[in-house]
Amino acid sequence: MGEKLRIAGWISIGVVAGALTTVSLQTVARGSISPLPLEELQQLAAVFDMVKSDYVEPVDEKKLITDAISGMVASLDPHSQYFDKKSYKEFREGTSGQFVGVGIEITQEDGLIKIVSPIEGSPAYRAGLKTNDLITKIDDTAVKGLALNDAVKRMRGEPNTKVLLTVFRKDENRTFPVTIVREQIRTQSVRGKVIEPGYAWIRLSQFQERTVDDFVKKIDEIYKQEPNLKGLVLDLRNDPGGLLDAAVAVSSAFLPENVTVVSTNGQLAESKFTFKASPEFYQRRSGPDPLKKLPAALKSVPLVVLVNEGSASASEIVAGALQDHKRATIMGSQTFGKGSVQTVRPLGPDTGLKLTTARYYTPSGRSIQAKGIVPEVMVDETEEGSPFAALRMREADLEKHLNSGQGEEKPDPEREKARDEARKRLEEEAKKPVADRKMPELGSDKDFPLVQALNQLKGRPVMVSKTQTERKEEKTSN
Repeated sequence: MGEKLRIAGWISIGVVAGALTTVSLQTVARGSISPLPLEELQQLAAVFDMVKSDYVEPVDEKKLITDAISGMVASLDPHSQYFDKKSYKEFREGTSGQFVGVGIEITQEDGLIKIVSPIEGSPAYRAGLKTNDLITKIDDTAVKGLALNDAVKRMRGEPNTKVLLTVFRKDENRTFPVTIVREQIRTQSVRGKVIEPGYAWIRLSQFQERTVDDFVKKIDEIYKQEPNLKGLVLDLRNDPGGLLDAAVAVSSAFLPENVTVVSTNGQLAESKFTFKASPEFYQRRSGPDPLKKLPAALKSVPLVVLVNEGSASASEIVAGALQDHKRATIMGSQTFGKGSVQTVRPLGPDTGLKLTTARYYTPSGRSIQAKGIVPEVMVDETEEGSPFAALRMREADLEKHLNSGQGEEKPDPEREKARDEARKRLEEEAKKPVADRKMPELGSDKDFPLVQALNQLKGRPVMVSKTQTERKEEKTSN
C-alpha cells in the first residue's frame, strides 16, 4: 500500500505523557528542493562565525549547529523535534515497547519509587519484587527527592549489567537489597478480565508492536472463560498512543470489513491516505490476518469505550472510528486532542527529524486536533467528580499547537477560573494522609467510570457528570 503511516507514542514508566504521542510517516524521498533564502542563510552563517570567534569562551561547533536545528524545528509546533543520538534511541524504544532494564512499572509515593507491578517473566519478577514494594536506593543513590525519569534512567542500562536496588516492603516492615541483572524487557500493553458473569474489561495502555497479538490473545481468553459475553468495556484511559497499524487493527476487530477507520491529509502526496478495516492496512508482516483468530461475536457485542484527558493520538483514532460508525458508546472525559501526523526521517545512522506533515480525520471527516473526542456520556473520575481534571495538559494547552483547520477557534474564558479552583483543591488534598489520596486501581470494583460503563451495558442508570462540558478548541499562540 506504498508508504505506511505509523503513530509513535512514548511514555516514561508510570508517567503518562500524552503530549508526546506522535503520528509518524516513514521516510519519503523528496523530488525537489525549494529555492533557498540566500540572504537569511548568509545571516545565519555570519552569526555562527561571530559566536565561534567572539564568544567569551570556545564553543563546540557541532553543538551550535545541532542547537540551531533543534530551535528551528521546535519553533514550529510542540510535536516537531530534532532527535540527537540519545533521544532517537529512546524514541525507537518507545514505539517497540522494548527496553533494557529490570522490568517494573513504577510510580512515586512520598518521594520514593513505588512498584505498581513487576512485568511477568522479567528479572524483577524472578527476583521476587512485589506490587507496593518501595525502592529507597538505586545502587548508591538515594531515591528520596529523585525525579521519576531520573530513577528510570538509573535502572535502565546495557544488557547483562547489574543494578543494586534497596527495597522496603511495608507489609513485612523490612528493608533488603536485591541485585538484578538487566535484560531486554517487553512492556505489557494489554490487560483484561471477566468482571462478572457476562461482562468483561480489556485495557490498552499503549499501542505497540505486539499489542494486536496480545489483544487477540486476551480476547480469546475472555471468550473461553465467558462464551456468552453480553457486554465489553474497552478501556483507553491514559493511553498516550502508539503505532497506527495497531490502532487500525483494534478498530477493525469491532467494525465491519473495509469501512474507513481514519484518514490523513497534508502537503505531501503520501500524507493523503485513507485507512480501512482490512488486513492490508494493519498487517505488519506477511502471513495470516492476526484478527482471524477473534470470535465472530466480537463484531456485535455491546461495547463501551472509556476515555479521559490522557487518551491521545492512536487511542483517539480508535474512539473516533467506533463513535462515527456508532459501534460503541464513548464514555468518560473529552480526550487530549492530538490529531496531527509527524513524519520521522533519519538524518544519519543515529539522528533523525520528526516533522508535523498532516492532520488526521475520523471517518466522518472530523479533525480532532486541539479538540479531541467528546464522549456521548460524560462521566467523572469519582462519585464526587473530577476535581483536578482542569489541571491536566491537553493539546490545546500546548504552546504553538496546530489548530484543527476546521473553523474559527474560540477561547474558553472559564478555563483559568477552573484551574485556580483545582489548584486550591489540590493544596487541600495534599494535606490528607497518603492512604486517603489514592485513586482506585483501574479495573477494580472501586473504579467509578468502569462501574458506570457496566451500568450502561446493562441498561441501568448511569451517574452522568454534572460539571463536565465540552471544551471548545482554543486560540493558538502562533
